[in-house]
Amino acid sequence: QAQLVESGGGLVQDGGSLTLSCAASGVTFSGRSFSNYAMGWFRRAPGKEREFVSCISWSGGSTYYADSVKGRFSISRDNAERVLFLRMNNLQPEDTAIYYCAARRGYVSEYDESYDYWGQGTQVTVSS
Repeated sequence: QAQLVESGGGLVQDGGSLTLSCAASGVTFSGRSFSNYAMGWFRRAPGKEREFVSCISWSGGSTYYADSVKGRFSISRDNAERVLFLRMNNLQPEDTAIYYCAARRGYVSEYDESYDYWGQGTQVTVSS
């Protein structure tokens, strides 16, 4: 069964860095390989709705970011290893949230309802 598992979250001080990983397992997603899927990162802060953070095309050639993280976060993927990454620099307390990775067939999207598969999330806490 297709599965996404995030890791790399934790507690970091204001201005610190973390790298999140999302490993895809289950061989394929409904008969397609990991490289056929666009991938995204979303987050849910306490008391708030889930929001878009970043997404990347199947090839890695196109990336998009929310304005709030642009210039600080970097998304990448390794299709051979079936892993998605999110490098987060200069973390701020407002970045505190549960971070989720997601996969969708076709083109990249910043709309969470368009994604087909989701991980269970990893907590990122930034202390001031």
